[in-house]
Amino acid sequence: MAVFTQVTLLQAQALIDQLNLGQVLALKGIEGGIENTNYFLDCTGADTQASQPQHFVLTLFERLGKEELPFYLHLMKHLANKGIPVPDPQVNAQGDLLFEVAGKPAALVNRLSGKSHLQPNEKHCATVAQMLAKMHLAGQDYALIQPNLRGLNWWLETAPSILEFLDEDNQALLKQEMAFQVNLAQTSQYASLPKGAIHADLFRDNVMFEGEQLTGFFDFYFAGTDAWLFDVAVCLNDWCIDLESGTIDQERMQAFLKAYQLERPFTTQERRLFHPLLRAAALRFWISRLWDFYLPRQADLLKAHDPKHFERILKLRAQSPLSDSPF
Repeated sequence: MAVFTQVTLLQAQALIDQLNLGQVLALKGIEGGIENTNYFLDCTGADTQASQPQHFVLTLFERLGKEELPFYLHLMKHLANKGIPVPDPQVNAQGDLLFEVAGKPAALVNRLSGKSHLQPNEKHCATVAQMLAKMHLAGQDYALIQPNLRGLNWWLETAPSILEFLDEDNQALLKQEMAFQVNLAQTSQYASLPKGAIHADLFRDNVMFEGEQLTGFFDFYFAGTDAWLFDVAVCLNDWCIDLESGTIDQERMQAFLKAYQLERPFTTQERRLFHPLLRAAALRFWISRLWDFYLPRQADLLKAHDPKHFERILKLRAQSPLSDSPF
């Protein structure tokens, strides 16, 4: 989240009028993230006499096109209707989810309660894993399909633009890992992995808790149709590691995997490809962080993530596969 496009109170009020949500009370840009413009927006709601304001998040989409956005917005609506705690896109009288604010595609979703746990324990990891599995199953009958836009094709397109910024060792690492993942994607084992709608970016800061009670997953704007195991791997590389070293915390990983499998047991092929998908998840975020770090866009409140974090994680996953495997 960041502020690439400034939104005025008048522009925000025009959207609130379309949604019949009363009067805007507050509008504040959100710091963090690197993709879209985000604001906290408070308003009176349709009942202007209500004592409590309603809290929302306004998102202006900076990179995604109007043809791509229905997948994300309708996915959130689908999951919310299935009881998964996710931001619920607001609709107008015609049922529209997507609007225009300050010349950009925009959406308004309810703001989740709670806060992120940036130092999760085993209980947090288990709770996230159980809800992730429920989310995967709830999305099985979601009708829209859209490839993971930050998947292998994007890695192949993006890697050449960042190679010049790397030293020889990291150039070799990037080329080696790209070749590994290209070969993996061509195998029948990979093709047989269960697939569906995935979040694809479910880091610690994209989950809300009140105490140890999970109150929601948010920021679905990297979601796509891909292997469920990739979603699991993305989570494990964040929720179940020591942030300083990148090493996996075995207790947290076991708690995560046990809880996930209570809702959806892993297939034989998923168990076999567990470690290669951990490498894939690390590679994806190393490439994206290199891209954002060396080829940044201008934005208010923008703070690019340090790519060295996922460089460390990728090297560990590539060098010590046996120590990472829980099976």
